[in-house]
Amino acid sequence: MEFKYEIFDTHAHYDDEAFSEDREEVLAQIREEGVVGILNCACSKASLETTNKLTIDYDFIYGALGIHPSDANDYDESVKNRISELVKENKKILAIGEIGLDYYWDENPEREIQKHVFREQMKLAEELSLPVVIHDRDAHADTLEIMKEFPNVKGIVHCFSGSLEFARECVKLGYYIGITGVVTFKNARKICEVIEGIPLEKLLVETDCPYMAPSPNRGKRNKSDYIRCIIAKIAEIKKISSKEVNIAVNENFFRLIHKEK
Repeated sequence: MEFKYEIFDTHAHYDDEAFSEDREEVLAQIREEGVVGILNCACSKASLETTNKLTIDYDFIYGALGIHPSDANDYDESVKNRISELVKENKKILAIGEIGLDYYWDENPEREIQKHVFREQMKLAEELSLPVVIHDRDAHADTLEIMKEFPNVKGIVHCFSGSLEFARECVKLGYYIGITGVVTFKNARKICEVIEGIPLEKLLVETDCPYMAPSPNRGKRNKSDYIRCIIAKIAEIKKISSKEVNIAVNENFFRLIHKEK
């Protein structure tokens, strides 16, 4: 009997305008394709509300609320209070995110502002006893330094792009490594080494949709059922079955959020 995927996408953006014209149809289609759950991650002030609404409108969508480093200038006391309020009102908000550091784009807020806002949101996660979803782009050393300042906070290093050594440091702190469609790209040697060197019980799978669709759909709008390509690649690297990978990554996510499947 053929294995039937049960996909939990641990990082998506279905409130993105890329889905404005056919969101309902896409979400219905991916459910038919075996998607059992999605963690929709906010990144801006506006997306705190749109993410929260998605969790209310769709039973299989959960939320993470936070301000992305590119919008760090928008984080203030009122935003903090709104996140806290939504977390208390809505049991489907499972994490604080996407938060972190992004040194890739010159137009992003100054690094000191990003670091301050990252720390503030890590404090909030600690206060609310929630895991975090961390965005780290070209900022590995500073990201790790701030993670170490909050030993009680655990979470996901989303769209992992660092070395195996950095991954091991993250795992030591109790974090999970988020694997995206990048692993299926031809030049993905570094992330393949990470998958090889990190135990399966510390890996999670994610799309970051609508971005970064895996091969053979690279360049198209990404969606959660494409995770089967990521699972297949991890299985190939780990020399185990896709079924084993699928079961393990789902269990990993539920362990992180302290929920029974």
